Amino acid sequence: MNKAIFLDRDGVINRERGFTYRLEDFEILPGLIEALREFRKRGFHLIVVSNQSGIAKGLYTQADVEVLHAFLNETLKKEGIAFDEIYYCVHHPDISRCICRKPDSLFIEKALARFSIDPALSFFIGDKKRDVDAAHKAGVMGILIAANTPLSELMHILK
Repeated sequence: MNKAIFLDRDGVINRERGFTYRLEDFEILPGLIEALREFRKRGFHLIVVSNQSGIAKGLYTQADVEVLHAFLNETLKKEGIAFDEIYYCVHHPDISRCICRKPDSLFIEKALARFSIDPALSFFIGDKKRDVDAAHKAGVMGILIAANTPLSELMHILK
């Protein structure tokens, strides 16, 4: 079985600014690349699970999100790093019901099955309680951090 680091996007990968959907507002956090490189070195799959409710609210489009993810992937590719997958929920409970929006765990469970991941060997790093709740529902260890904390500060606890 494999192991994975699941990551929330806003506040963990990029600076939390509220609804981040414009490229000029998308700032990759310091230390991210080094931390991802170390996670890979330790044998972890890298999977993003993000709520993007601004799509359901009509604040931005799925195409806007895809532009940010393409930029992120291209930036990481230049560093020899890649995410195994980026899952994002386009729903908001006031507008549409789903089971993919955190704190539900559909995307985590999907990744566990797709990549043969052992949840007991895996972690979910998020800056909101809903991230940790989703992790726990899937049997993954949740790690709650303050928004915009460099991932490099977690290296000592992730084996």
